[in-house]
Amino acid sequence: MPRIVKAGIIQMANKLDTSASPQEHREAMLEAHRPYIEDAGRQGVQMLCFQEIFTGPYFCPSQDAKWYAAAEAIPDGPTTRLMCEYARKYSMVIVVPIYEEHMTGVYYNTAAVIDADGRYLGKYRKAHIPQVAGFWEKFFFRPGNLGYPVFDTAYGKVGVYICYDRHFPDGARCLGLNGAEIVFNPSATVAGLSQHLWEIEQPAHAVANGYFVAAINRVGTEAPWNIGTFYGSSYFVDPRGQIIAQASEDRDEMVVADLDLDRVREVRNTWQFFLDRRPETYGQLTDLLTLRHERSAPANC
Repeated sequence: MPRIVKAGIIQMANKLDTSASPQEHREAMLEAHRPYIEDAGRQGVQMLCFQEIFTGPYFCPSQDAKWYAAAEAIPDGPTTRLMCEYARKYSMVIVVPIYEEHMTGVYYNTAAVIDADGRYLGKYRKAHIPQVAGFWEKFFFRPGNLGYPVFDTAYGKVGVYICYDRHFPDGARCLGLNGAEIVFNPSATVAGLSQHLWEIEQPAHAVANGYFVAAINRVGTEAPWNIGTFYGSSYFVDPRGQIIAQASEDRDEMVVADLDLDRVREVRNTWQFFLDRRPETYGQLTDLLTLRHERSAPANC
């Protein structure tokens, strides 16, 4: 019998002017998401994910310490607790991308993973942190330190990769080797330099690793930073690299798709990329990096 999982992803514009407090943003965004979560529950969605740091604006164009107050504990913070209640109510796996406070002054860009019975399973912390114009993320986030975990949920094996991570094939491969059947990639990306990559990189990860990918982006513009338009276009792509459902570019929307997880085994057995890979030949990936660091290190005094 096919393993069909009904999955949903939600893209949304920010709801308040950025002069509002982080707490006000959280309340407004949670309130805006409630009807979509309820609708997902009515439709029988079994896996649900939101966009990157979904409880507020994408504040990284600023370098304003005000936004540290947007961070909250995982799993004991208000958003994770609320999503545990929704997961239990609708027997739904929920991936919850929020700003995490590990301790005072130590913050991560994180996604909590909650099982269908409302149990918190664990979290993924964004590994690759950009520091370029409009995306000053190192001001806000430490690099993730939890590796690339895969969570064995009630409906399938779930991995998470967050936004900028998608430019790096290495972690995507780790997720595949760790057994992921679907990888959720909550993002915040604007029209311009990387938009043409939006429908290249993640289908490529899906093909190279034989899993489904759910790519989520926000929509709209966010003053006063105005770094560009978040172009939505959230989608599901199957292990053959085919986009099977996609949202619009300019409005709040939930995309729902039926995913046949048996296709993971079918595609991997057809292409046998994991069988034919040659990790013993890849040592230069780390050797060259080590050599470059040694060459760039200052001489001893």
